[in-house]
Amino acid sequence: MSSSDLEVAKQTINREIEALRVMENNLDDTLSKALDLLQNAKGRVIVTGMGKSGHVGSKIAATMASTGTPAFFLHPSEASHGDLGMITPNDVVIAISNSGESKELSDILVYCKRFSIPLIGITKNPDSSLGKNCDLVLLLPDNKEACPLGLAPMSSTTATMVMGDILAADLMVRKGFTEEDFKLRHPGGKLGSILRHVSDIMHTGDELPLIGKDAIMQDALMTMSAKMLGCVGIVNEKGELEGMITDGDLRRWMAPDLISENVCKVMTKNPRTIKADALIAEAVNVMNTTGRGITNMFVTENKKPIGIIHIHDCLKAGVS
Repeated sequence: MSSSDLEVAKQTINREIEALRVMENNLDDTLSKALDLLQNAKGRVIVTGMGKSGHVGSKIAATMASTGTPAFFLHPSEASHGDLGMITPNDVVIAISNSGESKELSDILVYCKRFSIPLIGITKNPDSSLGKNCDLVLLLPDNKEACPLGLAPMSSTTATMVMGDILAADLMVRKGFTEEDFKLRHPGGKLGSILRHVSDIMHTGDELPLIGKDAIMQDALMTMSAKMLGCVGIVNEKGELEGMITDGDLRRWMAPDLISENVCKVMTKNPRTIKADALIAEAVNVMNTTGRGITNMFVTENKKPIGIIHIHDCLKAGVS
C-alpha cells in the first residue's frame, strides 16, 4: 500500500470519527422523546429517505424489524404514486435528509401533517423544510464530508447509520429484547443456527435408547440396533441416568461372553449430559472437548433422560 493510499484511508476514518464525536456531544433529551414515540407506536415504524439517505434508511428499517420493532422502508417517489396508503394513523415516520431539503419527501411531510402522523426527522439542518415540519429532529453533525472533494455523502451517511443503530439498540433495551426473540426472527442462516437450542434437535420419546441397570448386554445390543443411535443409556429404578454404553465401549469389551455380561460392568458411569435449553453450540463444544470426543449426549432434567442428541444432528442444524 502506498503512503498516499494510507493517508487517504486514515483521513477518511478520522473525519468520520470526528463527525460521530460531534453527534455524540449533540445528543439531548430529544432522543428520549423520539424513543418514546417509537416504543409507544401501535403500528409500525416507517423509514423514508432519498438517494444515499434512502439506502441507509432501508438498513435502519431492516435492523429495527429484526430486533423487535416492526418497521419497513418506504421510497419517497413510490409514496407519491399511491404508496402513501401504506402509512396509517398508528404509525410513526422517520424521514431522513442530510440537508433537510429533499423535494421528494414533501408529499410524505404533507400527508403526515394532514393525518396527525408522528414524524421524526433525521437531518443536520433543523431550520430546513424537513426540520420545521417534524415533531422531533434528531440532529446529524454539520461536518465536512469525508469525501476528498467534500461532496459525496460519507460522514453524513455514517452518522445516519449510527443514529439508526442508536434507536434500534435503545428500543431493544427498553423492550427487553432477548436472544430467544432474536432467534425467532433469524431462523435461517448462520445466526439462526448458532442460536438454536438442544431441545430443537434432540430425539425424544420412543427414539430414546434406554434400558434398566439389571439388563444384560444382549438387551443393550438389541436396543442399540433398534434405535440406531450408536449408544444406549442405563437408568436406575427411579429413571435416573447412571451410565451409557457406546459403540466404542463394545469394541473395548469385545469377548465371547460379552452378551451375557450385566450392562453395569460395561457402561461408562456418569456420562456427560446437557440441558434442553443449552445452545447447540455448547453441546458441540462439550462433545469435542470431552476426553477422546463423544458423538452422543443425553439431555437430562433432574438426572432423568428426556432426550438425546448426536453430533450429526448438530451438523445438520448448521453448527460445527
